[in-house]
Amino acid sequence: MLENQRHKFKIPESVSYLNCAFMSPLLNTVEKAGHTALSQKCRPYEIKGEDFFVNTHKAKSLFAQLIDVDDANNIAMIPAVSYGIATVANNIELAKNDEIIVVGEQFPSNVYSWQRLADKYDAKITIISAKEPSKGRGKQWNADILNAISSKTKIVAMPHVHWSDGTLFDIKAIREKTRKVNALLIIDATQSVGALPFSVKELNPDALICASYKWLLGHYAIGFAYYSDLLCKGIPIEENWINRKNSKDFTGLVSYQDAYQPKAGRFNVGEMSNFALTPMLIKSLEQLLKWQPKNIQDYCHEISKLAVEELKKLGCFIEDESYRGKHLFGIYLPNNIAIKKLKTILEKNKVFVSFRGNAVRVAPHLYNTKTDFDKLVDCFKEAAI
Repeated sequence: MLENQRHKFKIPESVSYLNCAFMSPLLNTVEKAGHTALSQKCRPYEIKGEDFFVNTHKAKSLFAQLIDVDDANNIAMIPAVSYGIATVANNIELAKNDEIIVVGEQFPSNVYSWQRLADKYDAKITIISAKEPSKGRGKQWNADILNAISSKTKIVAMPHVHWSDGTLFDIKAIREKTRKVNALLIIDATQSVGALPFSVKELNPDALICASYKWLLGHYAIGFAYYSDLLCKGIPIEENWINRKNSKDFTGLVSYQDAYQPKAGRFNVGEMSNFALTPMLIKSLEQLLKWQPKNIQDYCHEISKLAVEELKKLGCFIEDESYRGKHLFGIYLPNNIAIKKLKTILEKNKVFVSFRGNAVRVAPHLYNTKTDFDKLVDCFKEAAI
């Protein structure tokens, strides 16, 4: 099992940061790469034409390794999940009463574009929500999603794990069902990729969209979108010079091109080169590939498993292990623990978590230890008194 990696971050010993699902800290090496990249702008005469392409190609290649994709040309650089989702929605036509399935309390960036698309074509949004917290909740939620997919379903847009409580969705079974009815499967993997294994070869989503500032340990405003070959013939939501054929030839840029860069190259955000953030993202991806998501899962499980049992004894509900991430899970409170009181106690003890919906969201990483979870449990016990 991996050893604790706190020394690679700048988190004080007094702080228990169990909130990577909100925003990850930067690795020390990533911070250094950012400083170097920013200072380069002081010397623009050193920037060459090839620099607009080299780092983005490297970043895409590293992300392709992380999600098990053979061809990095299927990956686009994006500024946000909403951008990647809007690109897909921009290339879908529906008929009246066609159905788009989303899950209950899904993150808004993977909802609003589908609402607009449904309104445009007079289609229907179907929301599959979870039951009240109780044993078997995750299993039932997955079953309800599978049962809802029918011949009317044209799109299933959902996360890999739920952002508010870490519920794990059976993407393989859902993919098989969507194929039977010829529906697209669009995955928001922001809360999973980097800390939870994902294989595009195995699961075959039509699109996988991922921000980098959480489990990819990157910065805000940069991320990735994988698009299957089926979607790579679509129309981008913007037309920028770098996405066109022969854009590396600066002397010929006014010889305007109808053809795009290969595959998802047409979907890159304008100014995709992002000379400050891309080198940082490369460093974080290199580290994640060394650690490997499965090992991160195993580490998070090991340091949290006793705390999970203690919290359950206090009357808290936490999803069954087989239906939640080990890096991200929700704690639903019993009646004798008041949220307001718990927040005060957590803040006093410098234990950082998030409150999402009715869940206390806990999201550890390799910089955490069992001691952090001991502090978390003590806070819950104090709140229950």
